[in-house]
Amino acid sequence: MPTPPTIDDVRRAAERIAGQAVKTPLISNPQLDAIGGGPVLLKCENLQRTGSFKFRGAYNAIAALDQARRQQGIVAVSSGNHAQAVAEAARLFGVPATIIMPADAPRLKRERTERSGGKVVSYDRAHDDRDAMAADYIARHGGVLVHPYNDANVIAGQGAIGLEIAAECSARGVTPAMALVPAGGGGLSGGVGLALRAAYPNLRFRVVEPAGFDDYGRSLAAGTPVANASAAGSICDALLAPSPGALGFALNRAAHAEGIAVTDEEALAAVAFAFRELKLVVEPGGAVGLAALLSGRVKVPGDGAIVVILSGGNIDEATMTRALAGG
Repeated sequence: MPTPPTIDDVRRAAERIAGQAVKTPLISNPQLDAIGGGPVLLKCENLQRTGSFKFRGAYNAIAALDQARRQQGIVAVSSGNHAQAVAEAARLFGVPATIIMPADAPRLKRERTERSGGKVVSYDRAHDDRDAMAADYIARHGGVLVHPYNDANVIAGQGAIGLEIAAECSARGVTPAMALVPAGGGGLSGGVGLALRAAYPNLRFRVVEPAGFDDYGRSLAAGTPVANASAAGSICDALLAPSPGALGFALNRAAHAEGIAVTDEEALAAVAFAFRELKLVVEPGGAVGLAALLSGRVKVPGDGAIVVILSGGNIDEATMTRALAGG
């Protein structure tokens, strides 16, 4: 079985993606500090290349391949953000990319995947097994799978976010006491938790996910991965992984992570808050950490700041309109 990445893997990934991935800003807002009851820092991965944190891991994973394997082409499964990231990273390396993507993925995400040269193969999220489809495609056509979260190089690439947060906090003389990180399959949280806990061993680490799709929180409580009962049904399309990936789950358990679930309405309210008050465009799945704070499900600890990752900004007009109408 593959083993989870180490902090040295994360550091190597940060060097590998430098110059391609954006060092996204870590911002604060007085109103948000007042709501949270203390210092709040937002890591704006919605401003990352391709609109989400996913570019970091995708680029690192493809860069880590030798040229012969890379030339076989890249295959990925994704609801949209990893799809865009893989397609763009593959384009930069001049190799083809094929993405197994749910038919109900947001149109914007599909269009941008195709714009970067990715070939999209659709599937029914509720009935088809995307991993089996990817394996079948590779068996028939060849290619190298870059999994969206259960891949050590992908996780290491996402972990570079934690290194940037730690470096910025050190420069400001700020000590984070808690981190809120969106969770689907656990690649982002696994990598970020690895990096942040290396710098701040006492950091309280929380993974945030949509209510009804809180497999990560339930898995952490049970001590073993469990699955969601449904594969579709939340506005947070970016976070609807069927169950935690083994590699990220091992890292999140080591980080003593705990789960928080927010409703779709709370996620949409956070999208509206980010747009109106922070002047940021964030998709619902990328806003769940902010939603946990705004809804009062978590408060800033008294011994330091709280870091919230805004993981993506690939939202379509209809969803933004719904958020602003309700928020």
